[in-house]
Amino acid sequence: MVEVVNASLSGLSQIFTWSTFSLMLLGMVIGFTVGILPGLGGATTLALMLPFIFKMTAFEAFAFLLGMAAVTNTTGDITSILFGIPGEPTTVATIVDGYPMTKKGEAGRALGAALLSSLIGAVFGALALAVAIPVVRPLVLSFGSPEFFMLSIVGLTFVASLSGGALLKGIIAGGIGLFLATVGIAPVTAVKRFTFGQLFLWDGIGLVPITIGFFAIPEIIDLAVQGSSIAREKVGKLGGVMEGVKDTFRHIGMVIRCSAIGSFTGIIPGLGGATSQWLAYAHAVQSSKEKERFGKGAVEGVLGPGAANNAILGGHLITTLAFGVPVSVMMAILLGAFFIQGLVPGPDMLIPEPKGHLSLTFSFVWTIVISNILTVGICFLFLKQLARVTEIRSSLVLPFIILLIYLGAYAEKNTFEDLFLVIIFGLLGLVMQKLDWPRPPLILGLVLGPLAENRLFLSTGNYGATWLMRPVVLVLIALTLAGALYPVFQKRWRKKRVVAKVSPIPEPLRKDKPSGICLNWGTVFNLGVVVLFISALWISRTFNVKARLFPWVIGFPVLVLSITHFVIDLFGKGGQGERAHSLPAEASVPSGIAHRRTLAMIGWILGYFAAIWLLGFSLGGPLCTFAHLKFASKEKWFLSLILGAAVWVFIFGLFEQVLHVPFFTGQLLLWLGFTPEY
Repeated sequence: MVEVVNASLSGLSQIFTWSTFSLMLLGMVIGFTVGILPGLGGATTLALMLPFIFKMTAFEAFAFLLGMAAVTNTTGDITSILFGIPGEPTTVATIVDGYPMTKKGEAGRALGAALLSSLIGAVFGALALAVAIPVVRPLVLSFGSPEFFMLSIVGLTFVASLSGGALLKGIIAGGIGLFLATVGIAPVTAVKRFTFGQLFLWDGIGLVPITIGFFAIPEIIDLAVQGSSIAREKVGKLGGVMEGVKDTFRHIGMVIRCSAIGSFTGIIPGLGGATSQWLAYAHAVQSSKEKERFGKGAVEGVLGPGAANNAILGGHLITTLAFGVPVSVMMAILLGAFFIQGLVPGPDMLIPEPKGHLSLTFSFVWTIVISNILTVGICFLFLKQLARVTEIRSSLVLPFIILLIYLGAYAEKNTFEDLFLVIIFGLLGLVMQKLDWPRPPLILGLVLGPLAENRLFLSTGNYGATWLMRPVVLVLIALTLAGALYPVFQKRWRKKRVVAKVSPIPEPLRKDKPSGICLNWGTVFNLGVVVLFISALWISRTFNVKARLFPWVIGFPVLVLSITHFVIDLFGKGGQGERAHSLPAEASVPSGIAHRRTLAMIGWILGYFAAIWLLGFSLGGPLCTFAHLKFASKEKWFLSLILGAAVWVFIFGLFEQVLHVPFFTGQLLLWLGFTPEY
């Protein structure tokens, strides 16, 4: 015990040496910037920074890298809340309630809640790293592939909470996400599935372009339709930052539980930040007595993901340090930093000096805590300026958001085809929003799909069907059924209580439900989902048994549910799903004007795509920004030229010169004889 305390104090003292502390601050600045800029990603930036650590000591190198990694999720929440665009893929869930709070003039309150819950989550994760290493080995090894598969299914049953009253829609949306996860080369047999001859689909569908398109495209169209600033009500005195801080303490129990969710999912290989944020969000929904508020600006929907996102880093480090098993892309890159420094993760990291590196391990704990405290403190100092950004009129903001959407989608894999995915899933997200289909379950299914398929294959290969009778699996099956059925029974109980309190409606005033066939756009969309699954299952018949196992296990049950929902909706019995987790446009604009503005915004989105394809990012981006400002927003020539030039400096200076992003050469330039640089 004395050795552990001494190692902890030694790690703390090393952090506060001048060289180590200054490098940690530099990493924080980089992480702060990366977190705010959509799509760059903490893992990408971590990889770009590896060449700079060769001449650093181990304490300096990991203070620099972890200082960067520890703050990206915190600052990613800022972009998600203010603009409805995820600064990081792990901050998508924050959009669901954070952005509606911003539109209601509560940007400061949402930011205050997100920042403080992030700090609590980070400290919780760091403490988990400090105390859990001795017991983590039996915890992780107690789970086999069947338990991991069922754990992913349990996570997916949370769509019952993520879907408000539209339970069936939520389950189908989750199934669509799982099926989309099968696109690409099958992990076991190397069979190409649903790639349609497109090379870029061999790696599957990227989470970042889908997420950005799914959430950001509908929001900028909504912003264009409203024609106002992002905050449609006056922000006032910072939108209630202290109220957000108070909210954190009002719901401190839920914040702690979500921090625990983040830490635990971080320990388990395959369950990353993208999963933990939705599990935490689902827990926030389930633990609330007013579930209908979620998706409309419930502060608990910001607190839960904010805590989980930052707690997960401590969980990731537990498994990586103890076993040398990288449980995420960021940890895999960090593993490279260990090798650069001549270190081997494993028992040596848990043994005091001089035989081991326990002081270095504890320096990781202190780096996470200190960097998050400093980041949150700095953010609170500048919240006024950050919140005021939301009052800038949309005509000035929209051109830059559109460009950031495309830059963010491209930066993940540096492939132009990802811009196609942004448009396709952006339009799909818009349709689902208008038809009251919940979007988060689809993203959750996409995240859980690879883990579920891998574990299902291992389970059936190693145990046959007997894995279904394993004790932990039976418990998880019971938990899955409970999670799926609980919202149904809860809705019935609420309805009975309401009926008991309200007097019966007189017979002449009672309105009967519509009977007969009911055709509408929702029915057409339902039919499209049925056709999609029939077509996908028909194509999958050509795969070998191993490659089609997961698509069939998922596809046939979801097809049955889709047909059921189509029939219910066709005969007018489906009703309207609750818009609990969409971000709908306010009905304050006449429909004719709204339709014209929607079409105009879609035209500009496609125009940006065409200009980038023809001229590349460096020329197409600034030209489209100038054109949008001058001709769509009717801004003055001087302002349009200045802002267009600023965009060029931003793309050329930051992305090309500093980050060395390999932008493609526009097709028009290729036709004119320009030679690509890459």
